[in-house]
Amino acid sequence: MAARPLTPLAAAREAAGYTQESLALALKVERTTIGRWERGVQSPQPWQRPGLAHALQVSLEELDDLLRHTVRRSSRTASPVILDAPTIAVDVVGPTPSASDSREREPAAEVDVIHAAIPRLRRALDRLDLPDDGPTRSPAGLYGEIARASDDRLQSRYGSLVRRLPDLITELARVGQLGGSADRRHAAALLTLALRAADGVAFKFGYLDLSARLIDLMRSAAQLAEDPLLLAAVAYVRTETFFASGDLDIAARALELAADRVPDLETASASAAFGALHMRAAVVAGRAGKPDRAADHLREARRASTVVPEGVYRGTAFGPASLRIHELAVAVELRDPVGIERAAAWQPPSSLPAERRSHYFIDLARAQLTLGRHEDAYLCLQAARQAAPEHTRAHPQVRQSLSALLRTHSAPSSGLVDLAAWARAS
Repeated sequence: MAARPLTPLAAAREAAGYTQESLALALKVERTTIGRWERGVQSPQPWQRPGLAHALQVSLEELDDLLRHTVRRSSRTASPVILDAPTIAVDVVGPTPSASDSREREPAAEVDVIHAAIPRLRRALDRLDLPDDGPTRSPAGLYGEIARASDDRLQSRYGSLVRRLPDLITELARVGQLGGSADRRHAAALLTLALRAADGVAFKFGYLDLSARLIDLMRSAAQLAEDPLLLAAVAYVRTETFFASGDLDIAARALELAADRVPDLETASASAAFGALHMRAAVVAGRAGKPDRAADHLREARRASTVVPEGVYRGTAFGPASLRIHELAVAVELRDPVGIERAAAWQPPSSLPAERRSHYFIDLARAQLTLGRHEDAYLCLQAARQAAPEHTRAHPQVRQSLSALLRTHSAPSSGLVDLAAWARAS
């Protein structure tokens, strides 16, 4: 039997690590009282709110928002939701298998879980230099947790990811303070990857200020780790900041400098870092309307992809398939019909991470719109949704494409209307 979707208040309670019973005990109320608050049929009294906010690790203003959204959700009938527990842990630098369970969660409930967990993530970052006491595993013991976080990001399991990240980041901060110099460097490397996973959630769900902060913290952690390949991964991610601000020339310069600093291209990890930076720079050049520069960067990335198997290196996917996805993105940015046709003749294999496959179909939908193929664009968006529903629903280009399709159809199909409603497009 499917579980009922979590209300925002219930999601915040779970994110803080409480059951209804343990929260009731902490606040000295009945468990049924907690249940009524979470169903939105009763609100905490004014004198109860400070204690509730403290337990949930949110401010009073954030608690008011949680309560308001909980009441709003209780006023409409909620659809069933399946909350799947992730079971796959993969090598951080190895190939990532596709998710074995493709059942789609009820999206609105999952979005509420993600937004409810963001305050806890912010507080974990606030206390990086003053982490709470608690269990502290060795860096080697935490490696599997980082692999799981990386896999959750790449497989678009953002709700599961953001629930665990605050405690994981706090534990890594403790390791960095308690261990010797080697352990501190190792913990800093793992912290960089944990922050990378957190940025995957923050950026996609519109927390641009939090994303910028996470990228700065990533750079600091990578410097402490004394790992030049992690610094290359940070430069790759930092491009998001420049995309948001429109500073494409600065983005190109940062990526080119980072590629020049990648050491020892004889190793697969170094070649992957070098290639990833160049394929990212190709997209920047395409967006800036510089086809020659884009072609130069793609040529460098293609050279690297011939010696690197498809996989995830320092949190970034690279290999022949990832390059094909970026070739399409460049063609779309340049509005190049020949490049679009060539890139669209390929389909991403099911072994690619769900987020990567979804991104390909989102870009392909934009390409089909450019070519006037509206039905094909719609089918691409459906394919993106099937591959990674959380990623697709949060992606602004999906809403833009759907809005364009709605404007061009005087009588849109029920499937298009349903997809637009699901993605909150108008």
